[in-house]
Amino acid sequence: MIDYQKIQAQRALDMKASGIRKFFELAAEIPDCISLGVGEPDFQTPWAIREAAIHSLELGRTKYTANAGLKELREALSAFMERRYSLSYDPKEIFVTVGGSEAIDLAIRMLVEDGDEVIIPQPCYVSYEPITTLTGGVPVTIQTKEEDEFRVTARQIKEAITEKTKLLILSFPNNPTGAVLRRQDLLEIADVIRDTDIIVLADEIYAELVYGEEGFTSIAQIDGMKERTIVVNGFSKAFSMTGWRLGYCAGPHELIETMIKIHQSCIMAA
Repeated sequence: MIDYQKIQAQRALDMKASGIRKFFELAAEIPDCISLGVGEPDFQTPWAIREAAIHSLELGRTKYTANAGLKELREALSAFMERRYSLSYDPKEIFVTVGGSEAIDLAIRMLVEDGDEVIIPQPCYVSYEPITTLTGGVPVTIQTKEEDEFRVTARQIKEAITEKTKLLILSFPNNPTGAVLRRQDLLEIADVIRDTDIIVLADEIYAELVYGEEGFTSIAQIDGMKERTIVVNGFSKAFSMTGWRLGYCAGPHELIETMIKIHQSCIMAA
């Protein structure tokens, strides 16, 4: 008889199951339960999007796309990021992924080797830590505090950095706390990171859920940070397209090229 525990990779066995998914599955079994388990918008995908998808099916557009995603979509994303976030990316610096989650996975795998440290402010999206450990990296968690409105501070990040630090993950606006890093917060964090070789993975999937006069600021907008930041975003939250599994990321061409190379072997195309 095969000992399945023995033959599995230890890193895979050590991964923790998603607690949020457990709540999601439990809530699905309870009639009239309001689920607070996953980030799911409370409105349908807009009809214009559904209609376009239906028309695409009617035209038979069901073939493979380019590995990086449709050229027209990447051009539209480039224009959108410029218009909406004042971020200028060539379409070659953008590629389409299977949700923002694939972009996060690819970025971590592209950068992190055995023993590399990844700074992860907590609470946060469940995938950062397991993917880090699966690549052989070491998660270095920072507990954000209520008195800071759950915003990670530049001081906390500076104290967490060692010679082994490879990546800083910033997930703001944050799920689940709702915390938002304002421009001043990002300026202070940039002062800590700018003169290092640390890359920032900016998970900005909730960028459209920022309220008030100041609005949203991406750390890639801060002087000296664009060249050391991988921006992850997608369609799930802003357009209620969670089940469509479409995301995208943008960053330095050399890093994006390597991410696409991994993407070609694992996924091929969104």
